[in-house]
Amino acid sequence: MNKWVKFFQKSSLIRNSCLSLKNSYQTLITINPQKKYSLFLSLNPRVNLHELEKLYDLIGWVRRPPHKVNLALQNSYSIITLSIKTNQYNKLIGFARVISDHAFNATIWDMAIHPNYQKQGLGSIVIGKLIQELRYLGIDTITLFADSQSIKFYNKLGFLTDPQNTRGMFWYPK
Repeated sequence: MNKWVKFFQKSSLIRNSCLSLKNSYQTLITINPQKKYSLFLSLNPRVNLHELEKLYDLIGWVRRPPHKVNLALQNSYSIITLSIKTNQYNKLIGFARVISDHAFNATIWDMAIHPNYQKQGLGSIVIGKLIQELRYLGIDTITLFADSQSIKFYNKLGFLTDPQNTRGMFWYPK
């Protein structure tokens, strides 16, 4: 089993949290005191747009206008970030946000994990934490959009592709 998953299974962060998505909090987890680095999982933090844009660039996403990204962040129901901190730097390595009707439905958007930290269980932790918090608030339907390379990842987390033959529909300007 992956080292991050093992670590977080021992943490009360994932298993026992009962904090609401309406509140902002940050959890400090010291991973290795000898190497002096820590992971921070933060719910509803202030997001540095420059750092977020760098993360998006690293995973190959198309740049979006910063003022629109900022507006999307302001109108999100929840935001979660994952950062690694040392004595020399603080780096954003994970991000996702949620929009919701605050009662029945929520959609996860913009899930991103830094390429150097992918395939280590951190994306599962970010999504798992969001699901846990949304379920705590009584939201039963959680959806997301995934590119074809990510479908297996989300399937492993319990997401179904086109459940009961439900299809997403899109309208784009011509």
